[in-house]
Amino acid sequence: MTTQQLHEQILQKKSFLCVGLDPDLDKMPQHLLETEDPIFEFNKAIIDATHDLTVGYKPNTAFFEAYGIKGWMSLQKTINYINEKYPEIFTIADAKRGDIGNTSSMYAKAFFEDLNFDSVTVAPYMGKDSVEPFLAFENKHTIMLALTSNEGAFDFQTLTTNGTQGEAKELYKQVLETSKTWKNSENLMYVVGATKAEYFAEIRKIVPDSFLLVPGIGAQGGSLSEVCKYGMNDKIGLLVNSARAIIYASKGTDFAEKAREEALSVQKEMAFIIANK
Repeated sequence: MTTQQLHEQILQKKSFLCVGLDPDLDKMPQHLLETEDPIFEFNKAIIDATHDLTVGYKPNTAFFEAYGIKGWMSLQKTINYINEKYPEIFTIADAKRGDIGNTSSMYAKAFFEDLNFDSVTVAPYMGKDSVEPFLAFENKHTIMLALTSNEGAFDFQTLTTNGTQGEAKELYKQVLETSKTWKNSENLMYVVGATKAEYFAEIRKIVPDSFLLVPGIGAQGGSLSEVCKYGMNDKIGLLVNSARAIIYASKGTDFAEKAREEALSVQKEMAFIIANK
């Protein structure tokens, strides 16, 4: 999927919502545990209930890998279901991979070729040769961690370093600027946490045209209006993720209906923001 196709979908649905699929057997409705594949059945119900309100789905691979081969099979069934029934929707493998050359190439093949995701999240700590193998895939997108929403982000990401010209600069800014020099960097998107809304204006000075994947709305307390105020560009340029607040809106048999209600509430706010942009 191209970024232009993603932008067109945003305008059509009046939404830049991305629903995180974080299936946890301890949290999902009990009646699903009686099915052959409760993880897939849970995901399928959420997808069917929200597909017209969202432009993306982001399965977090940890929530599948934790269940071994059965979990991985559930992931494969989930991505196949999205691609076959709702091919217009942007898919994100939230895997946070990142390793040296050959290993990154194999990770990229796994998510882009075997599973056929549109994008994958990566960690930039090992630098250019850990990210460029992902960027080599045409019409696939690499979503690099830039400034995350967790408390520990301040351990490293906001530390002041010496930039390429010797000037003092926060590490996350250095990461953003350096990544723009990598081969096929036009295939990059970036993770920026909603709980760091005050940083968006500075980030947009460095990557004005890139899509930003924004977790932290909902359960983590991020403000959608603040994110949009500082982070939205001329083509929207945001994918705002919400997981727990939507997928676990109910533990009853009405879980899919309640998930839709929560997604609809977010979509309506997004439609208002787009209309008044």
